[in-house]
Amino acid sequence: MRITGVFFDIGETLINENEIYGSWADWLDVPRHTFLTKLGALLATGGSHRDLFEYFRPGFDLDAEERRRAEAGVANGFGLGDLYPDAHDCLHELHEQGLYVGIAGNQPARAGEQFEALGLEYDLLGISELWGVSKPDPAFFARCAAESGLAPDEILYVGDRIDNDVRPALDVGMRVAFLRRGPWGNIQLDDPSSKEPLARCTFLLDDLAELPALILAHNAP
Repeated sequence: MRITGVFFDIGETLINENEIYGSWADWLDVPRHTFLTKLGALLATGGSHRDLFEYFRPGFDLDAEERRRAEAGVANGFGLGDLYPDAHDCLHELHEQGLYVGIAGNQPARAGEQFEALGLEYDLLGISELWGVSKPDPAFFARCAAESGLAPDEILYVGDRIDNDVRPALDVGMRVAFLRRGPWGNIQLDDPSSKEPLARCTFLLDDLAELPALILAHNAP
């Protein structure tokens, strides 16, 4: 079956989060190398980025700290400089193929405005906090299909996480492209349980530059 729509995750798929985590390390007065090394260790043992904050600041309140950063005039979030260099051309080329292009990820409400400022070509922007549902809930992926008007098996979901992207998207009947970059995209490959879902992926990617040609070949008569 043809792929008629492509949805992209945000963090570490379209947006490089290196500087985002680096700025949090600075804010918490933790050396960046130490902060990112601990993130990797937590991910390798099933932890999350929230566990990272809790490790360095027990009782950490993300919302409260974000307010303090805003009051101090410290930038929080992402901008054009955080966009992966292959993102713009990939989305443009997919649009040129006549495909429906969606972006949907686990992000706070403010990310919607930040993303709209990046000048990317897409048909739908889905933000988990605004939708009231987040990955890996199957309802998040069902919402992508409902908003686009496409059947799940017409959609290719592109993401860097096996737990949040690959497994749940496959479970609702979508095709999946796994992107091997960023901390999750590399660390989760070491998990033996990742082999089965990865074997069911339509594409395994090292970057987004290769995706338009792969889809074009897949959809060829």
